[in-house]
Amino acid sequence: MITIRRSHERGGTEIDWLKSKHSFSFGDYYDPAHESFGPLRVINEDWIAGGAGFPPHPHRDMEIVTYILEGAISHRDSTGGGGTIRPGEIQRMSAGTGIVHAEFNASANEACHLLQIWIMPSKRGIAPGYEQKTIDAKAVQNHFARIAAPEPVANEVRLVQDAEIWAAKLDGDVEAIHTLEAGRKAWLHVARGEVTVGDETLKAGDAAAITDLEKIAVRSNAPSEVLLFDLA
Repeated sequence: MITIRRSHERGGTEIDWLKSKHSFSFGDYYDPAHESFGPLRVINEDWIAGGAGFPPHPHRDMEIVTYILEGAISHRDSTGGGGTIRPGEIQRMSAGTGIVHAEFNASANEACHLLQIWIMPSKRGIAPGYEQKTIDAKAVQNHFARIAAPEPVANEVRLVQDAEIWAAKLDGDVEAIHTLEAGRKAWLHVARGEVTVGDETLKAGDAAAITDLEKIAVRSNAPSEVLLFDLA
């Protein structure tokens, strides 16, 4: 079964320095039909103005993944972790027993466009941690490649959950296939471009909840970038 979640159906937040679209309930946006999808709790698409960002704030018991689409963001946290994240990289922060972090646009003038993803961990009260990896650009070109997993290999970050994140950057008119093992489900998020899944056309910001399928075939109608969450 493929259930479509259109971009315009998402919740939103807009202030002078931030525009954000929420795939699931977040902050003042509450949608009982879209509180989470399995352990996938948050996908926020953020546009952060130059020189702006999120001042220090706490998190607890959450796997927080940042994926940059345009621009760059600088991060610092109370574990001593930090750095600047750019397109082609993935960052994971385990909030665990508690962490305080801040995120600011690395440019004073250019906007930063990113996805921030929260995944509920399988264990509570773990030690906070931070990790940043460069994504294998060849692996994700016109194919799905894994970028986060419970048992990561090179170019992947670790998730404390039975969940995987796969990415693909597709040229126009290319099909990428992901196989789902029995009992698993997937959430497909279109970061940019336009793709077809089954009989459905999805554009930037659209998503699909996928259950009871063995194979997910994604065909690009234009150059596109997608993330796929493979979940227990």
